Amino acid sequence: MRRHGWRLGLLVLVMSFVFAASAAAQSGQLEIFSWWAGDEGPALEALIERYESLYPDVDVINATVTGGSGVNAKAVLKTRMLGGDPPATFQVHAGQELIGTWVLAERMEDLTFLYEQEGWFDVLPEELIKLLSTEDGIWSVPVNIHRSNVMYYIPENLEKWGVDVPKTWDEFLTIAPKLQAQGIVPLSLGENWTVIHLWESVALAVLGPDGWESLWAGELSWTSPEVVETWELLGRILEYTNSDAPSLTWQQATDMIVDGEAAFNIMGDWASGYMSTTLGLEAGTGFGWAPSPGTEGIFMMLADSFGLPKGSPNREATLAWLRTVGSREGQDIFNPLKGSISPRLDSDLSLYDTYGRSAARDWQNSRIVGSLQHGVVANERFMNDFATVMEIFLSSRNAVAASNAAQAVAAQAGIGF
Repeated sequence: MRRHGWRLGLLVLVMSFVFAASAAAQSGQLEIFSWWAGDEGPALEALIERYESLYPDVDVINATVTGGSGVNAKAVLKTRMLGGDPPATFQVHAGQELIGTWVLAERMEDLTFLYEQEGWFDVLPEELIKLLSTEDGIWSVPVNIHRSNVMYYIPENLEKWGVDVPKTWDEFLTIAPKLQAQGIVPLSLGENWTVIHLWESVALAVLGPDGWESLWAGELSWTSPEVVETWELLGRILEYTNSDAPSLTWQQATDMIVDGEAAFNIMGDWASGYMSTTLGLEAGTGFGWAPSPGTEGIFMMLADSFGLPKGSPNREATLAWLRTVGSREGQDIFNPLKGSISPRLDSDLSLYDTYGRSAARDWQNSRIVGSLQHGVVANERFMNDFATVMEIFLSSRNAVAASNAAQAVAAQAGIGF
């Protein structure tokens, strides 16, 4: 009985702390720093509305910095973090993007206690929690799961052009000339980061999931023949892309398939949210999708998450935001609009469209690997320098030179060393 009483007393103490924190959170300002502007804004706005309904006396500042994949936002964030002016919380890709930068620099608070309070150990996959963690703690709260390796198309257009969705890159390279002959761009592409996004799907097809993971573990050299092959294949694919790619955003590259200018586009499944929420297309009929060629049964994932910077201007309001972000209700408001799925295992899939339910099934039944472009497998130093490697390759189309440069970048960033 004394043991039971001790546990009851502990529970009361913990709940008292939670209620006190919740009450304290209902005042002051909360700055939410992200790159979810424009077409991705409605999902964030809906989540903020949920927060404001729970904490009406908190003045929420929606601080967004535009730029594909957060390129511009990360630069602003770096200036603020190093200058001792952190936002209350900020969007960050789960994995090494956060851990290899701001956790390593000891600028983040451990959130293990929050996971215990909210019961997230019971509703989040163990593999995902490991991704968010080091030996010293858990560092962010994931709000979604996105899939990187998705090929998009418009079913009606493919039928009109007499082509099928390619299951391999060899099949794509076979049908691409037929599309070009009809004045159709076989594969639409955008600015530099979307090319890296394409490369990781190409590399996954060539290396397979084991080879992909070996690359980041340092067990497979960047100069190995199979990695050189990823660059060679990318070069052949680029021959069938649009010449104005460097001037296009990912949305504009997606628009090309919607407008019938292009047949296919490789993009993360935020494109599903864009096409369904912004463009009003019906998933499954208005637009279609498939795993990028050669990656059937593999789910290349990324997750957006929020953490608690040390020195956060309003710590209790930030903790309340993190609770909202990690809740079933919050995630099931956010993700159907974003075109992503909830990382929680108890998500209400009846709220999701055809694509969301399909992605959730794949999340549970596929081999899971992490994305490069979106911060899972490599730290920011590597990612920044790899963008330069890609620029060099786009100018030279020299596969061996690109592999050698990537090997040097990996060594400098401590990837696999």
